[in-house]
Amino acid sequence: DRLIDSDAGFYFFSKNIIMKRLIIIILTNLIHLFVFSQVITTDPAIPLHNQPVTITFHADAGNKGLMNYSGNDVYAHTGAITENSATASDWKYVKAEWTTNLEECKLTKVSANEYQLTISTSIRQFYNVPENEKILKMAFVFRNSNGSRTGRDEGGADIFADVFEEGLQVSITHPAEFFSFALSAQPVQVSISSINSDSLFLYIDNKLIKITTGLSIDTAIIAEGNIKHRIIGMAKNVTQELSDTAFFMIPSQTIEEPVPLELKDGINYITGDSVAFVLFAPGKEFIYLLGDFNGWLPDSIYQLKKEADRFWISLGNLTPQKEYAFQYLIDGDLRIADPYSEKVLDPFNDKFIPEAVYPDLLPYPESKTNQIAGVIQPGQSPYVWGDDSFVPPSQEKLVIYELLIRDFVESHDIKDIKDSLNYLQKLGVNAIELMPFSEFEENSSWGYNPSFYFAVDKFYGSGYDFKDFIKECHNRGIAVIMDIVLNHSYGQSPLVRMYFNSATGKPAPDNPWYNEDSPNSVYNWGYDFNHESDATKYFIDRVLEYWLTEYKIDGFRFDFTKGFTNTPGDGSFYDASRISILKRIYDKLKSVNAGAYMICEHFAPNNEEKELSDYGMMLWGNVNYNYNEATMGYLSNSDFSWVSSKTRGWNNPYLVGYMESHDEERLMYKNMTYGNSSGSYNIKDPITALKRMELAGAFFFTIPGPKMIWQFGELGYDVSIDFNGRLGEKPVKWEYFSNADRKHLYLIWAKILDLRGKYDVFNTDDYTISAGNSESMKKIVLRHEDGDALVIGNFGLSQDEISPDFTSTGWWYEAFSGDSVNVTDVSMNISLEAGEYRIYTAKKMESVINRSVKNDLGADDVFPNPSHNAIFLNTEVSSGIIEIFSAMGTKMLSVEMNTNNQIDISRLSPGYYIIRVTSGAQILTGKFIKQ
Repeated sequence: DRLIDSDAGFYFFSKNIIMKRLIIIILTNLIHLFVFSQVITTDPAIPLHNQPVTITFHADAGNKGLMNYSGNDVYAHTGAITENSATASDWKYVKAEWTTNLEECKLTKVSANEYQLTISTSIRQFYNVPENEKILKMAFVFRNSNGSRTGRDEGGADIFADVFEEGLQVSITHPAEFFSFALSAQPVQVSISSINSDSLFLYIDNKLIKITTGLSIDTAIIAEGNIKHRIIGMAKNVTQELSDTAFFMIPSQTIEEPVPLELKDGINYITGDSVAFVLFAPGKEFIYLLGDFNGWLPDSIYQLKKEADRFWISLGNLTPQKEYAFQYLIDGDLRIADPYSEKVLDPFNDKFIPEAVYPDLLPYPESKTNQIAGVIQPGQSPYVWGDDSFVPPSQEKLVIYELLIRDFVESHDIKDIKDSLNYLQKLGVNAIELMPFSEFEENSSWGYNPSFYFAVDKFYGSGYDFKDFIKECHNRGIAVIMDIVLNHSYGQSPLVRMYFNSATGKPAPDNPWYNEDSPNSVYNWGYDFNHESDATKYFIDRVLEYWLTEYKIDGFRFDFTKGFTNTPGDGSFYDASRISILKRIYDKLKSVNAGAYMICEHFAPNNEEKELSDYGMMLWGNVNYNYNEATMGYLSNSDFSWVSSKTRGWNNPYLVGYMESHDEERLMYKNMTYGNSSGSYNIKDPITALKRMELAGAFFFTIPGPKMIWQFGELGYDVSIDFNGRLGEKPVKWEYFSNADRKHLYLIWAKILDLRGKYDVFNTDDYTISAGNSESMKKIVLRHEDGDALVIGNFGLSQDEISPDFTSTGWWYEAFSGDSVNVTDVSMNISLEAGEYRIYTAKKMESVINRSVKNDLGADDVFPNPSHNAIFLNTEVSSGIIEIFSAMGTKMLSVEMNTNNQIDISRLSPGYYIIRVTSGAQILTGKFIKQ
């Protein structure tokens, strides 16, 4: 409860609806909820739970998604909010699934933009809510028959209307909003409705204006002065007194005053208790700052000043370290969070974030506002980075691991990704590319639907957790690359919402950041950034600078850089404008951090990519199809030499080649589903399919230039990209690491990457690839002053021979078997079975991989280590008892081995533990750390 207007007051206020503002005064103990747009009205104005009601949908209000809709049918997707709902927006008793068209939910068209839904029984019967469960609201989204167009509240929010119990009730039905703005010296229509009242009163600023013994008041008053005016509608009968409150105000003329030179667009922390805000908002008339610091009500002292296209305000006397939620109220009706917010509160999605992932998350101020709110925290303690000596790997030596946090650990917690770094480090990864993790729409997503570019998505953890992760990566010599989406945004972005044409469903023509339509009619998503706009250039530069400095990100993978242009077409032709835009971004990047990576997902003509590579950028190189044809044993399209920048005629080895990425089907899935066969040799067999993955790795990692692995490819992940829908969640298969055959693939790839990292021959610029489409026997010849290397392999279905083209006579050494061959004839042939491969070096290298079974549990056999919630065991022992002991020898846990060797350790306290596996006479021991 909160007293509004201390100068006026004796009234506490309560809101319990979106469309109306019912306030029930019972002494002074009340709750408040606000509403902002009259997208629907009800008849009666105060609908009772056990009575019929007619809902009128005004399609020209709210987001206007169905305004001037010419189709035949409009339906209500509708449910109820009850006392058992988790939050004020938690739907219950939904009438039907989104795509189901119920006749009883079909609206009748009254006029061009007016539709009606009549509930002829009662609200309770319509939603089938039990008699003992109190109904608080009806919830709506209106849609056409296939859901391609929707009518929602402003900003895409759900629409709500309160439902009431019997007895005395009162509601101000006009103005429809709890707070509204008025024009000076213009009449303000005031309407009050009541039921079961003996008398009804209207007060303006505590002055009695009108009294009636009827059930409604309709009158007009004149707005005067730049102060908040309070409307009070009071209903009385012999036993009760109830009130509803609303406010209106004439906005003050915006004060023109220069923005202090030290302030930048966004949130500026001045001292430990003061913050300044700057909002770039061309063409806007007046803006108010709302938040926890002023009760979420506009006030003249919180009106922003203005210089040209920028509005600004300073805010002091805040509590250091305390978090405050806030928004801008623009021109009286649009509420947005600051586009530069480093943390936001989402009324729809935050409630689904587990406490373990984001502890003590500031609650969304549901009773006070709607739409996403920003968060400020003055007086924050700076993050302690410690040793700053990390030097990122050179571009040509990068081994990048592309990782989607959501599908890498079941907790979708960046803290648990940190626990997995030992696994990635042992694989040979020296860079992790995190798929987009800046705040995106909803929770479960690939992240390519960004909304706030300066905030980490809370579904993955806090900003502090991400900094911890990056710090630990750097301590291990691993760079962190951020996948960033600067081609487009969606409707949740405040940059979109500030200038949006609801009638067309597109950014407005005066939007400073976005094109009305993408110039690329073939490949486009969301709302297209106008990269020729100065506003967009400034914003992008600030985004990149922020992550490079505040989070020490080592570089970026830019999504769909082919779209960074206003040149019409599908991007398949050379575009000088696009080249210029990308070079400008690159120069800005390098001015902030000279060693930062810029990786482009470009897929434009080769001459364009070559020019960008010559300038210093890296580019994605998709060779998924050709590698997969080779692993499946279909040779007609198996030439994968395009994975080499040299094959493409580039001057720099800056092609980031990959066999798999988030966008492609899994090699292993297609091996097992479509693999070729001949006689007893069948690639669909899982063991054979895994061996084909070894073969592909040998012909992938040994080709010079940066390489990328898509998560779990090293374990032969075989779940289709279309499982649970292309963008849907995929099963986390850490149990694969306990499978001897799958772990063998991991170890083989790790060995190849170890060779690549230690020996310069695998980074030479003097090499040839012979991998023609008709050739089952493929080879790579690498030359270097410190010793040459050869890779040969049989991608066919039967035994065959190949001449490796040894570059010299003498002893050559095979990297895996340990066998050596004395070459007396450089043209000699070597026979290989189907799927067999060999890596020969002219210089003897380190010992071959150890394939023996160990009798203890080593560092990579208890995984992840350290761990938060669960560990896996990598052992061939399939049955027995697992016991866990504290460092002092106290038994903490005893369980039988399960099929995937997973142990739940969530109940253990943080610390050091001993693990013992007893299986018959065999005893295995190991150790781990619980974080």
